[in-house]
Amino acid sequence: MADRDDDDDAYAKLVRRMNSPRVVIENDAFKHATVIQTVYRQGTLLEVVQVLTDLNLVITKAYMSSDGGWFMNVFHVTDDGGNKIRDEGILNCIKKALETDASYMVKPMGKKLLSKEHTLIELTGTDRPGLLSEVCAVLTDRSCNVVNAEIWAHNARAAAVIHITDQSTGTAIEDPDQLSLIQELLYNVLKDLGDYRTPTVSISSPEQIHTGRRLHQMMFAARDFERPVSDQNDDSVRPYVTVSDCPDRDYTVVTARSTDRPKLLFDTVCTLTDMQYLVFHGAVITDRDEAYQEYYIRHVDGFPMSSEAERQRVMECIQAAIERRASKGLHLELFTDDHFGLLSDITRTLRENGLCAKRAEISTKNGKAKHNFIVTDVSGNPVEPKTIYLIRQQMGQSVIQVKGNLSMSPKFPQQTPGSFLFRELFQMPQFPKFRAHQIPFMIYACSFADIAKSTEQIVP
Repeated sequence: MADRDDDDDAYAKLVRRMNSPRVVIENDAFKHATVIQTVYRQGTLLEVVQVLTDLNLVITKAYMSSDGGWFMNVFHVTDDGGNKIRDEGILNCIKKALETDASYMVKPMGKKLLSKEHTLIELTGTDRPGLLSEVCAVLTDRSCNVVNAEIWAHNARAAAVIHITDQSTGTAIEDPDQLSLIQELLYNVLKDLGDYRTPTVSISSPEQIHTGRRLHQMMFAARDFERPVSDQNDDSVRPYVTVSDCPDRDYTVVTARSTDRPKLLFDTVCTLTDMQYLVFHGAVITDRDEAYQEYYIRHVDGFPMSSEAERQRVMECIQAAIERRASKGLHLELFTDDHFGLLSDITRTLRENGLCAKRAEISTKNGKAKHNFIVTDVSGNPVEPKTIYLIRQQMGQSVIQVKGNLSMSPKFPQQTPGSFLFRELFQMPQFPKFRAHQIPFMIYACSFADIAKSTEQIVP
């Protein structure tokens, strides 16, 4: 048995060497962006985008196309200041990360969260004012220290991924009675007698999860793509998403137009992947504050969408994916010395001043706490300046900073002149079919540079 395992391992290594990813980074091709070209096996788009996103790169344009089992991508990226990536150390880090075998890219980058260090809590339930404050109060009361956390709220649903330690030991909580009591108390906080959907509370030793991807999965499972009845008449502008057929090539075409923001491509591709769809061709174009996305997809079984109900659900889920991380509200950033119970004190102050957290990112390191909140009033309306003044008076002027108002998305036209960027490409003559084992990868008559130029001419 051991010999067979060794043979399987050696064969797997040989296959990886034969089919290793190809990565080229160009800094002279375009004036305002670094261009990253990659070639991978089909089905690895999410992992590639995840690597770029975890490196805090901003993707301003992207072109994707598959051929013979291989997937070729071109990404135009900048740093968060809109500048080219010129630091050789960062460029080498990007290349090294992308050249990792794609089958291993699903592991998150950064510090590993070992079971002896933290305890992982995952929560989903009905969102309401003061919910985050009540969760933090329970954890503080049970002597739990929040090390880091991320919380999303969307369409009256809330999800949280929280890493905690025992306040007395600074390590993971191992007492099963203590864990059972924490789970019960949190369930009682999340329980809403007026909601037929049951909240979920999971406590475990942390695995190597990617927090953003996990939150998408949790919100999808909580069906946050279903709008509450109270929001049916909401006249705020939503991302404009279309789902249509491309019968001549057996694809379903998904387009989305929305306000541009960081991690937008990751959020969209993550949702398509979790819904069991593969992207065969695609393009992402950003212009100022607007983003246009287009994907030619099939279900993992090789077929396009077959019903109007399926198309409607994909449309709703893509809208939800775009909206989850783009919560409307005021961005507050808090930076101060960390101490036990700090997060409970902060969230209680927000609640007592009539504010509701729509999204939160909690992090602590080396005795410092850096917390970010997106907040509205309890009715979802913009925060009054006098409320922020009172909060800063209570917390300290230098502790909390206002980062700016997240404005609503602009209204997008129902008819998009630049829709279906690949339509002209798909009108080209039929290419001969090749099997994946016959040719490792081939590039069609048009190169990615040609695609980039042609799409720049199509999109206004």
